[in-house]
Amino acid sequence: MTLLNRALGAFYGLALGDALGMPTQSLSRADIKARFGAINDLQDAGPDQPIAANMPAGSITDDTEQAILVGQLLIEGQGRIEPSVLAQRLIEWEAEMQAKGSQDLLGPSTKRAIEMILAGHSPAEAGRYGTTNGAAMRITPVGIAADIADPERFIQSVVQACQVTHNTTLGISSAAAVAAVVSAGINGMDLGEALNLGQQVAQQAESHGHWVAGGRMASRISWARTISIDSDKALLADLLYDVIGTSVASQESVVVSFALAQQVAIGEMRGFEALCMAASLGGDTDTIAAILGAMLGACLGMDIWPAEMIDKVKAVNGLALEPLVQGLLALR
Repeated sequence: MTLLNRALGAFYGLALGDALGMPTQSLSRADIKARFGAINDLQDAGPDQPIAANMPAGSITDDTEQAILVGQLLIEGQGRIEPSVLAQRLIEWEAEMQAKGSQDLLGPSTKRAIEMILAGHSPAEAGRYGTTNGAAMRITPVGIAADIADPERFIQSVVQACQVTHNTTLGISSAAAVAAVVSAGINGMDLGEALNLGQQVAQQAESHGHWVAGGRMASRISWARTISIDSDKALLADLLYDVIGTSVASQESVVVSFALAQQVAIGEMRGFEALCMAASLGGDTDTIAAILGAMLGACLGMDIWPAEMIDKVKAVNGLALEPLVQGLLALR
């Protein structure tokens, strides 16, 4: 597989996971079972979806849209993201979403940070309360553009992308973990080793940002990767939903993505099967599946994803990520 194949696998994996989780986001696991059974294909949202009502099957959400935004900023800034520009672009993005009548708006950490910037606070100060998964969900382009072979420089690239909204130990370390797996996968590292590296980088990145209380990302990822289920998929889903949790908290949703990726790494699940489980879990399903899709696609390549589903996601959203991904690889 070429670097381009892996990088496209990462970005389209993010979009596919996002679209699979779109109709189930913010629903309980019981509600998802009642409405859909289990997700194994792209589904319409339906009229009573709390965030994405009536969105057609294959539609992406803020996860992919904000990742594209970050990718465009990286290319415009020749590898550097200016925090104030990111803040302004996020404000403009939300205004566009509101004009469309969408309920898919900025997450809690990003919203608070933007309000602080508008009130005159510096970008570095604005992100001091950002602990949720917003930075991790849009970090994939940093993993494509920056090479983990230089860890210190790599972490600085992650910090730049996180600082304005998630300038905390949890926000930065969770994003760094995801970006490291993506970057390692693009370099040709196998999935298990890439997850090891993501765990290590999460620990290194904890020295950045404002300290906040909460389970440490590296420790929780390490623990979640030890879950043994003896091929009992229902038990795995129970553990992820009941014990780790699937909320927007980075130490829940990002950790669940790593736990599912580990099941693929050890051969307990296939990649697309894991993505469908992520979309069926309940809670922040679109973000969990998007992060998982990015990590799996980077390590296993574009061919892991069903071509007809990728084509549908492209068609429904007018999505053509190839030029963006090529631009990000040129920065690498």
